[in-house]
Amino acid sequence: QAGMASPENPEQLIIALEPEAASIYCRKLRLHQMIDLSSRAPVNGYSPSDTIGTGFTQAKEHVRRNRQSRTFLVENVIGEIWSELEEGDRYIVVDSGGGTVDMTVHQIRLPEGHLKELYKATGGPYGSLGVDYEFEKLLCKIFGEDFIEQFKIKRPAAWVDLMIAFESRKRAAAPDRTNPLNITLPFSFIDYYKKFRGHSVEHALRKSNVDFVKWSSQGMLRMSPDAMNALFKPTIDQIIQHLSDVFDKPEVTNVKFLFLVGGFAESPLLQQAVQSAFGSRCRVIIPQDVGLTILKGAVLFGLDPAVIKVRRSPLTYGVGVLNRFVEGKHPPEKLLIKDGTRWCTDVFDKFISADQSVALGETVTRSYTPAKPSQLVIVINIYSSEQDNVSFITESGVKKCGTLRLDLTGTDASVPNRREIKTLMQFGDTEIKAMAIDVATSKSVKVGIDFLNY
Repeated sequence: QAGMASPENPEQLIIALEPEAASIYCRKLRLHQMIDLSSRAPVNGYSPSDTIGTGFTQAKEHVRRNRQSRTFLVENVIGEIWSELEEGDRYIVVDSGGGTVDMTVHQIRLPEGHLKELYKATGGPYGSLGVDYEFEKLLCKIFGEDFIEQFKIKRPAAWVDLMIAFESRKRAAAPDRTNPLNITLPFSFIDYYKKFRGHSVEHALRKSNVDFVKWSSQGMLRMSPDAMNALFKPTIDQIIQHLSDVFDKPEVTNVKFLFLVGGFAESPLLQQAVQSAFGSRCRVIIPQDVGLTILKGAVLFGLDPAVIKVRRSPLTYGVGVLNRFVEGKHPPEKLLIKDGTRWCTDVFDKFISADQSVALGETVTRSYTPAKPSQLVIVINIYSSEQDNVSFITESGVKKCGTLRLDLTGTDASVPNRREIKTLMQFGDTEIKAMAIDVATSKSVKVGIDFLNY
C-alpha cells in the first residue's frame, strides 16, 4: 500500500529476518565497537569493573556523533572477533527487546564466511515489558489493585507519565548500584488517591508491608536498588532458563560467542546475569550501539541477501491433493469416485519438513493437472504443520496457511487433453516463492501465492 513494491516488481522489497540481521551485523563488528563482558583485561583502556557504564556512555556519544552524519560505515573486512572463528564454529545471537527475546544459533561456513542456521529461532515473551508489569504489580500491592485499575481508566495521561518516569529509572538499575532510585508520582496520582481512599499516599506506603519502597518528601517513590532489581528478576530468570534450554540442545554444542543485542541488552542487570550463567561456556559480547544492531544488520542484508546460505524451515509445508485410491493403504472414508475413477481425498503432499535444512534457492518440483481440460485456473491450498509425518490435511495441527494460484489463461489452450503444469516452489529464502510452466508449450504460467488471508 505504501508503494514500496508492486505485483509487477515484487523484488523491490526484501524481507529481512530480525535474528539474522543481528547476526550479520555482529560479524562486522570491530573490537572498538563492542564490549566483551568476559574479558578480564582492560577493554579500551578501562578495567572490566567500569566497562559497562563507561562503555555505554561512550556508545551514546558515538551514536550522538554518528546521528549527525546519518550514515554508518561497515567495513567489508570481517571484524577482528570474526577472524578468531574457524570453519564449523558456532555462535548464538540473543535479541532481547521490549516484548520478546529471540535466539538463533549460527555456524560459520568458510571460505566466504557464509552462515548456516543450526537451531531455529525461538522466542518467548520475556522482554523488558515484564519489568514494567512487575512494577505495576508492586503499585497494586501498595495502593490496591482497585485503585490502580480506576486510575488507569480515569487518568490515562498521568498513568503514561508515571510509566515514563519508571522507564528512565529502570534504565538506571545496575548490579552494583547503592543509592536509591526516585520515581516521581504525578500530582494527579497523589490527588486522585486521596479522593479514592480518603488518606494520603504517604499513609499507604507506611501501612503497606513493602519494605524497600519509601516516600520521599519531594513527592517521590524512593526505591532501594534491591527493590528495583527484584522487579527485573522474574524476566531475567526466564531469559536465563530459556537460554539454558537452548544450550542443552544437541545441535548447540561448542558455542564460541554469545552476542547480546536489542534494546533490553542495554540493561547491566541482564548483562551480568547472562555473563555469570554462560561466561564459562562462551564469550559474551555486546555491540556498543546495541539498540541499533537489527537496523544496521537489515541494511547489510539488503546489500547482500545471499549472506545466509542455509536456513531451517520452521514448519512442514505441503499442499492438499487427490491421489489414486489404494485399497488397504488409504482409509475408506477418504474414498471419492469421480467419472469412474477412485480417488483418495485430503492427501497432504509434503514439500518440506519442519526443521529440515534448506539451502538458499532450493526448489521442490511438482506436476499438476487441471481436472477438466477447459479449466483456466488451478487453485491449490497450502498447508503447514509443526509435525513431520503428516499424511492428510485433516489431521490435527494441520493449518491452511495459503493458496497457490496457477492462472492458465494466456497459455495455449489447444493442447492435449491431459495438460501438465510443472510447479517449482522455492524455499530457503526469507519468503517462499513459486513459478510454474505449462509442459506442453513450455510457456510460463502466472503464479500467485497468498499467505495473508488465513
